[in-house]
Amino acid sequence: MIITDFYKKKMNGEKITFITCYDYTSARILSDTEVDGLLVGDTLAMTMYGYKDTLSATIDLMCWNTQAVSRGAHNKFILGDMPFLSYRKSLSHSVSAVQKIMQAGAHAIKLEGAHGNIKLVRHLVESGIPVMGHIGLTPQSVCAMGGYKVQGKTKESANQIKEEAYALQEAGCFSIVLECVPRDLAKEITTSLSIPTIGIGAGSGTDGQVLVFQDLLGLTVGLKPKFVKTYLNGGELIQSSVNTYVQEVKSGDYPSYEYSYDN
Repeated sequence: MIITDFYKKKMNGEKITFITCYDYTSARILSDTEVDGLLVGDTLAMTMYGYKDTLSATIDLMCWNTQAVSRGAHNKFILGDMPFLSYRKSLSHSVSAVQKIMQAGAHAIKLEGAHGNIKLVRHLVESGIPVMGHIGLTPQSVCAMGGYKVQGKTKESANQIKEEAYALQEAGCFSIVLECVPRDLAKEITTSLSIPTIGIGAGSGTDGQVLVFQDLLGLTVGLKPKFVKTYLNGGELIQSSVNTYVQEVKSGDYPSYEYSYDN
C-alpha cells in the first residue's frame, strides 16, 4: 500500500482497512494479514499506558511505538499520529515534531482538526509529507467538546464538518478520518470529496474503516463505543489460557518430559 493506492481504491470502489497498532509483536502478527495499513494512534496513551484520554501522549512516546511497529511490519503502510499540541505551536516546532514521527518509521502523519492547521498542512504537503486529516470527534479536543459525543448532529455543526473536509482536501490531505458522525453526513462528505475517507463510528458509506486492535480482539476492559464490533473474545481466551498454565504448574503437569531437556 502506497499513497497512490488510496486514490485508486476510492476510484475503484475498494474499501480501505486500517487497524491501530502500537508494538512490535502485534505488528509482526498484522504484517501477515490482509489489512492495508497500521495506525500508530495516540490512543496508545489509553490502550497501552492506562491514561484516561489521549492528551498524555507525547512525541517521544509516539516515536518509540512507531519505531517498534515499523520494525515489525515492513510490508504495511504505517500512519503516525501527531499527539496533543505537537502541531499547534510554531511552524518550526511543528515541522520538527513531524520529522521525528516520519524518521521513526511512519509513511504519513495524521493530525486532528482543520481550523488553525491548514497552513501547516499545506507546508507539510509541499515539503513531501503525506498528511491525513481527522475531523468530527477529535479526541484531543475532548475537554472543549465536553466529552466523547457524536458530532455533526445539527445543521450548523454538520456544515462546519463539511467545510473542514473541503478545506483539508484543498490543503493537500491525501485522506480524511471521519470519527463519530452520523452515517448520512459521512456518506455525503465521502461522495463529495475526491480523496478517500476513513470512518470510525461513521457508518459504512465511507471509503474505509479503522478500528482499535484491542477493541477488535475483545481485549479492551470497560466502556465499549457503539461502533465497536468485537471479532474475538480475546480477554476471556487469554485469562483461560493463563489459568490453565497456573493449574498445570501447580499440579506438576507442566513442564512435562516433552518440554524438558535430557542430560
